[in-house]
Amino acid sequence: MKRILLINPNISQSVSDLIRVEAERSASPDTQIEVLTAPFGVAYIETRFEAMIGAFATAELVAQHHERFDAVVVAAFGDPGLPALREVLDCPVTGLTEAALASACLLGNRFSIVAISQRIRAWYRETVHAYGLEGRLASIRGLDEPLQDIGNVQGNQGERLVALAERCVAEDGADVIVLAGAPLAGLARSLKGRLPVPSVDGVSSAVRHAESLVALRPGLARSGSFAPPPIKPHQGLSTAMARLLERKSGGEA
Repeated sequence: MKRILLINPNISQSVSDLIRVEAERSASPDTQIEVLTAPFGVAYIETRFEAMIGAFATAELVAQHHERFDAVVVAAFGDPGLPALREVLDCPVTGLTEAALASACLLGNRFSIVAISQRIRAWYRETVHAYGLEGRLASIRGLDEPLQDIGNVQGNQGERLVALAERCVAEDGADVIVLAGAPLAGLARSLKGRLPVPSVDGVSSAVRHAESLVALRPGLARSGSFAPPPIKPHQGLSTAMARLLERKSGGEA
């Protein structure tokens, strides 16, 4: 039995519910899914600063719960805190963006990202650049209306999201559409047959990639840039966070 922990770095339980449904639909029968919601932060992450808050909330939950799981998923587009978590965890860590982009690159040459807002596009573009895939990015298009209910973006804005995806194909030359963000979890599944190109979901991609990494057993980074941080004096950290830095077992469950 594989056990995968998905952490929603924002405080919206409605988004966590979407994550859970899509993760359970995507996971193998022998995979156990658990979803945790950030105990502090914002309703949804749209800016770099909000992502920083979400990364810290994610790190706290990881420190408390990681020992019970075989893999961890950062369940927000933009993957807040993902590279840092790889330094301290002895299990695979995947994120919605990295996994979705990896899936997209297996389906076509150029991908476009459909996002829930205009403001979010700059941060997403930086994330694509950080993963070295800007040469394969056709475009990023986002909704231009304020979000009324982050847990019901698909219901309230579904047709607008489809229209954006169609423009990505017709005007930007996208071979694949990446539907960005946990609020859009499951939308790719419902759009099969409606778009003229493949569409990719971040949650399902992250879960499946996590399962693959658990099965592959590729080993751990003991050297290089993802080696564990050196042990040094610290203060003001939670007990669980301190244990994680000190690489001690027996954190809170």
